[in-house]
Amino acid sequence: MNKFLAAAVLAASLTAPLHAAENWVASWQASPHAAWRSGDFVLPTGIPDSLAQQTVRETARISVGGRRVRIVLSNRYGSQPLVVGEAHVARAAGADGGIAPGTDQVLTFGGQRGTVIPAGAPAVSDALEMPLAALEKLAVSVYLPQKTPLATFHWGAQQTGHIAAGNVASAAALPGATPLHGRALLAGIWVDAAVPTRAVVAFGDSITDGNGSTPDSDRRWPDQLAGHLGAGGVAVVNAGISGARLLGDRMGANAAARFEQDVLAQPGVHTAVVLMGINDIGWPQSAFAPQEPPMTAARMIAAYRQLIAQAHARGVRIVGGTLLPFEGALQGTPFDAYYTPAKDAVRGEVNRWIRESGEFDEVADFDALLRDPDHPSRMQPRYDSGDHLHPGDAGYAAIARSISRY
Repeated sequence: MNKFLAAAVLAASLTAPLHAAENWVASWQASPHAAWRSGDFVLPTGIPDSLAQQTVRETARISVGGRRVRIVLSNRYGSQPLVVGEAHVARAAGADGGIAPGTDQVLTFGGQRGTVIPAGAPAVSDALEMPLAALEKLAVSVYLPQKTPLATFHWGAQQTGHIAAGNVASAAALPGATPLHGRALLAGIWVDAAVPTRAVVAFGDSITDGNGSTPDSDRRWPDQLAGHLGAGGVAVVNAGISGARLLGDRMGANAAARFEQDVLAQPGVHTAVVLMGINDIGWPQSAFAPQEPPMTAARMIAAYRQLIAQAHARGVRIVGGTLLPFEGALQGTPFDAYYTPAKDAVRGEVNRWIRESGEFDEVADFDALLRDPDHPSRMQPRYDSGDHLHPGDAGYAAIARSISRY
């Protein structure tokens, strides 16, 4: 081959798509974060410290369907390799961790039934032929043959998982299994759509993670947005972490630290909807962070600008959500210092900047949507879950309807 022909072949190889017929898009997600040790934080993790010779089965409802599927497991915050003995995926059936007969399939990783996930890394399964419709529920089962510290997890699942003794990854039912009220391993589900498909990523805290919604009912606002958009071919994935903050670490890394992995790296991402910041205001000088100084709007605005810069550098559209009213939040609990009038003044300053600065590509005015017209620092009772911080199912439905054009 002469040098001119070689150069032409190289140029063609660099410009041709690697797999022209594939349209991988994120269809479901649970953002991983680091587990804390008992006594190190005011909230319990709600998961075991470790598992050994046990199977974890987690259920998830996807947004868009496709011809093939890949499953993503995470060891992002682990300090040692995580050994997966076997992993399966099936269509979920019932509310007790059951699977539909005849739908169970073995997942492989590089052609092998098991894998070892390095510390700090994810594991993406091989593509599996499994035609899926929008909004189908899948059950992902992972057998852990060795003692495995659960250093990486997701606190606010709003979906009950199951832990069972032994390798029962293919079992149709898990009688006697222990409920899992969180996510232990499953971090993502990707589908190969029939046509190129864009994804909306919801990036936020417990309001995006769905606290206050009915568990096991897919009533979080990203779930309900997926109900509006999934059948139309737009994926919606949830990158919310309960307790997440723009600037602080603890329940998840700070926003700028995880934005790349949880939002920008998601296959098919087109739009990010950011609803985060209320914990930055509410945590300081409460039981969550008693020694932290009060938050300022200027610090929060600088953090939003970093997210905007990251998104625009990757060609991703970014929508800013105004912070919801929270007067009376968590009253009667150990966290009742979460709200003060001074903190609400910071929220008002931040919301004015989100609305008026023009720096986000678009504004979703969730504050105006949910606030009580007669008492604007409070949420309307019909939207309130009862803790005056998180919406309930009706509030999440209103949020989803308000942005269903995306």
